[in-house]
Amino acid sequence: MKWFRLSLQLNNFPINRAEELLHQIQEIPEHKYREYLEGQRESILKFHIENNEFYRQFCPTQNCKNWADVPVMKKADLQQPLQNRISKGFSSRKTTYVGKTSGSSGQPFIFAKDRFAHALSWAGFNNRYRWHGIDLNKSLQARFYGIPLDFYGNVQERVKDRISLRRRFNIFNLSDEKMQNFLQRFKNTKFEYINGYTSAILLFSKFLKNKSIILKEICPSLKVCIVTSERLFENDKILMEETLGVPVLNEYGASEVGLIAFENREKEWIVNSEDLYVEILDEHNNILPFGKEGRVVITSLYNKAHPMIRYDIGDTGILSEESSFKHPKLQKLIGRTNDIAHLANGKIVPGLTFYYVTKTIITDAGDIKEFVITQTAMDSFKIEYVSETDFDKNQVQKITAAIQKYVGKDLKVNFERKHTLQRSKSGKLKQFTSLI
Repeated sequence: MKWFRLSLQLNNFPINRAEELLHQIQEIPEHKYREYLEGQRESILKFHIENNEFYRQFCPTQNCKNWADVPVMKKADLQQPLQNRISKGFSSRKTTYVGKTSGSSGQPFIFAKDRFAHALSWAGFNNRYRWHGIDLNKSLQARFYGIPLDFYGNVQERVKDRISLRRRFNIFNLSDEKMQNFLQRFKNTKFEYINGYTSAILLFSKFLKNKSIILKEICPSLKVCIVTSERLFENDKILMEETLGVPVLNEYGASEVGLIAFENREKEWIVNSEDLYVEILDEHNNILPFGKEGRVVITSLYNKAHPMIRYDIGDTGILSEESSFKHPKLQKLIGRTNDIAHLANGKIVPGLTFYYVTKTIITDAGDIKEFVITQTAMDSFKIEYVSETDFDKNQVQKITAAIQKYVGKDLKVNFERKHTLQRSKSGKLKQFTSLI
């Protein structure tokens, strides 16, 4: 049974058509690939100017005749009701996939993808995973992610996990006792790969090192580990490969655009040039040549439901001088890192856990512009946010309850509204920081 394909088809995502198009794109020869990219980016630009009122105002026709003049889209531009940003003909949930960004940059918003574009993203993931012997239709995944704790969200995720051949390792508590339970599951289950947050898998790797255990020796079916959502440092990668006993691969993606880059067998980060157009821009929005460091700006070439055109994702990177239009390579990425929260009761919580907390304050109205969370003491956290108004009593109670559910009880949470938040030199926000 091809579970991956079946799960997408049951949800009306045309994966067969998406895989067929992906194959056709990959067959385009190198000397014609620039023509393909430029033609497709002009096509999606024209579509949104003609069919999306929000984008027509953002990019008036007379100002967007040349690609270099097309304005760069910031996350703040998208923090308004989704109904204002949706394209004509895609207002129904039947025609679109609607999701929320994680808010790991501190700037959350709701987005939409048409069902074909979403299927094309998944076709790309499966194609890259096959580079390393992983088939989403039959390979069992050990999934180091969080999970919603509300009844409906929890059941929904578990059903999706079951259909998608994923077995969830709950990272909300990474104590030694819990990781011992993780170890037992690997002994009893034929997992083929690990996928999840870098910080959570790193903590598990350190646990294995302290126990002098190599994971592949107790789970021989394991082939690779794929880390995502947080930056992987080289020293950490070495430790993880030693303790897991398998290659550790970098996956770079974002929910709103899909797969951006993936590591091949030669340890090169191959950029997705099939359904995305990736540029590196300087601070004045000038296009930089290969080998120069700048802002990562992405165009989704097939998403007709919502414009993602010259979208500044909030990262800084370099495309290798060895890159071509068909085979761009990511030489360097300054991604987002997250600290770990240590609680007085010994509980260890990865910073990405706060993704599940921030979902409680992401509203379609886009009234929360930015936020950061800081752990100031073992039992104390501070949330600084930019908004038109102060949090009301109900919002405070909702956020506090979410922290108690996902992080721990008897914690103090202070809220501080600000006009602006302090940023790093690169201009990015770090969503979570621990001062402990």
